Amino acid sequence: QVQLVESGGGLVQAGGSLRLSCAVSGRTLSRFNMGWFRQAPGKEREFVAAIRWSGSRTYYEDCVKGRFAISRDNAKNTVYLQMNSLKPEDTAVYYCAAQDQSAIATILSEYDYWGQGTQVTVSS
Repeated sequence: QVQLVESGGGLVQAGGSLRLSCAVSGRTLSRFNMGWFRQAPGKEREFVAAIRWSGSRTYYEDCVKGRFAISRDNAKNTVYLQMNSLKPEDTAVYYCAAQDQSAIATILSEYDYWGQGTQVTVSS
Protein backbone atom coordinates (compact mmCIF):
# COMPACT_ATOMS: atom_id res chain seq x y z
CA GLN A 1 0.00 0.00 0.00
CA VAL A 2 1.51 3.28 -1.13
CA GLN A 3 1.01 6.21 1.23
CA LEU A 4 1.85 9.85 0.69
CA VAL A 5 1.92 12.31 3.59
CA GLU A 6 2.36 16.02 3.02
CA SER A 7 3.69 18.48 5.58
CA GLY A 8 5.04 22.00 5.77
CA GLY A 9 1.94 24.02 5.04
CA GLY A 10 0.88 27.01 7.10
CA LEU A 11 0.14 30.72 7.16
CA VAL A 12 2.64 33.09 5.59
CA GLN A 13 2.62 36.71 4.50
CA ALA A 14 2.81 37.67 0.85
CA GLY A 15 6.39 37.58 -0.35
CA GLY A 16 7.31 34.86 2.12
CA SER A 17 8.43 31.27 1.59
CA LEU A 18 7.39 27.79 2.57
CA ARG A 19 8.79 24.36 1.84
CA LEU A 20 6.38 21.49 1.50
CA SER A 21 7.47 17.90 1.97
CA CYS A 22 5.86 14.68 0.80
CA ALA A 23 6.96 11.47 2.47
CA VAL A 24 6.27 8.31 0.48
CA SER A 25 6.00 4.87 2.03
CA GLY A 26 5.02 1.43 0.82
CA ARG A 27 7.22 1.44 -2.27
CA THR A 28 10.53 2.89 -3.33
CA LEU A 29 10.12 6.49 -4.37
CA SER A 30 12.47 6.08 -7.32
CA ARG A 31 9.88 4.15 -9.33
CA PHE A 32 7.47 7.11 -9.39
CA ASN A 33 7.21 10.34 -11.24
CA MET A 34 5.94 12.84 -8.65
CA GLY A 35 3.70 15.84 -8.86
CA TRP A 36 2.28 18.65 -6.78
CA PHE A 37 -1.24 19.92 -7.34
CA ARG A 38 -3.36 22.47 -5.53
CA GLN A 39 -7.01 23.25 -5.00
CA ALA A 40 -8.31 26.63 -3.96
CA PRO A 41 -11.81 27.06 -2.47
CA GLY A 42 -14.45 26.79 -5.16
CA LYS A 43 -11.95 25.82 -7.85
CA GLU A 44 -10.83 22.62 -9.47
CA ARG A 45 -7.61 20.92 -8.51
CA GLU A 46 -4.79 22.15 -10.73
CA PHE A 47 -1.29 21.12 -11.66
CA VAL A 48 1.60 22.97 -10.01
CA ALA A 49 4.82 21.05 -10.66
CA ALA A 50 6.16 17.60 -11.52
CA ILE A 51 9.48 15.82 -11.47
CA ARG A 52 10.62 12.71 -13.30
CA TRP A 53 11.49 9.60 -11.32
CA SER A 54 15.22 10.26 -11.84
CA GLY A 55 15.01 13.96 -11.08
CA SER A 56 16.31 14.73 -14.56
CA ARG A 57 13.26 16.68 -15.75
CA THR A 58 10.92 19.11 -14.04
CA TYR A 59 7.73 20.82 -15.20
CA TYR A 60 5.90 23.84 -13.82
CA GLU A 61 2.63 25.60 -14.30
CA ASP A 62 3.31 29.00 -15.83
CA CYS A 63 2.04 30.95 -12.83
CA VAL A 64 4.65 29.41 -10.49
CA LYS A 65 7.68 29.34 -12.81
CA GLY A 66 10.61 31.14 -11.27
CA ARG A 67 9.01 31.08 -7.81
CA PHE A 68 8.51 27.39 -7.01
CA ALA A 69 11.01 24.54 -7.25
CA ILE A 70 10.26 20.83 -7.05
CA SER A 71 12.97 18.42 -5.96
CA ARG A 72 13.28 14.89 -4.65
CA ASP A 73 15.53 12.81 -2.44
CA ASN A 74 14.98 9.20 -3.40
CA ALA A 75 17.20 8.01 -0.56
CA LYS A 76 14.84 9.69 1.91
CA ASN A 77 11.69 8.76 -0.05
CA THR A 78 10.71 12.42 0.05
CA VAL A 79 9.66 15.02 -2.49
CA TYR A 80 9.80 18.75 -1.83
CA LEU A 81 8.17 21.89 -3.14
CA GLN A 82 10.06 25.07 -2.30
CA MET A 83 7.71 28.03 -2.66
CA ASN A 84 9.16 31.54 -2.73
CA SER A 85 7.66 34.97 -3.36
CA LEU A 86 4.27 33.65 -2.32
CA LYS A 87 1.15 35.51 -3.38
CA PRO A 88 -2.38 35.48 -1.93
CA GLU A 89 -3.53 33.63 -5.06
CA ASP A 90 -1.26 30.74 -4.08
CA THR A 91 -3.61 30.02 -1.18
CA ALA A 92 -4.88 26.46 -1.56
CA VAL A 93 -4.66 22.93 -0.28
CA TYR A 94 -1.54 21.41 -1.81
CA TYR A 95 -1.50 17.74 -2.74
CA CYS A 96 1.36 15.42 -3.50
CA ALA A 97 0.78 12.69 -6.09
CA ALA A 98 2.69 9.71 -7.47
CA GLN A 99 2.58 8.44 -11.02
CA ASP A 100 3.57 4.84 -11.62
CA GLN A 101 4.42 5.24 -15.30
CA SER A 102 7.42 6.15 -17.40
CA ALA A 103 5.96 9.15 -19.22
CA ILE A 104 5.58 12.05 -16.80
CA ALA A 105 2.21 13.79 -16.81
CA THR A 106 0.71 17.08 -15.74
CA ILE A 107 -2.94 16.02 -15.53
CA LEU A 108 -4.70 14.62 -12.49
CA SER A 109 -6.05 11.47 -14.08
CA GLU A 110 -2.55 10.20 -14.87
CA TYR A 111 -1.59 9.99 -11.19
CA ASP A 112 -2.11 6.81 -9.24
CA TYR A 113 -1.65 7.78 -5.60
CA TRP A 114 -2.53 10.92 -3.64
CA GLY A 115 -1.84 12.41 -0.27
CA GLN A 116 -4.40 14.08 1.98
CA GLY A 117 -3.13 17.58 1.34
CA THR A 118 -1.65 20.40 3.37
CA GLN A 119 -3.14 23.89 3.66
CA VAL A 120 -1.15 26.89 2.48
CA THR A 121 -2.56 30.32 3.28
CA VAL A 122 -0.89 33.49 2.03
CA SER A 123 -2.06 36.73 3.61
CA SER A 124 -1.85 40.08 1.85
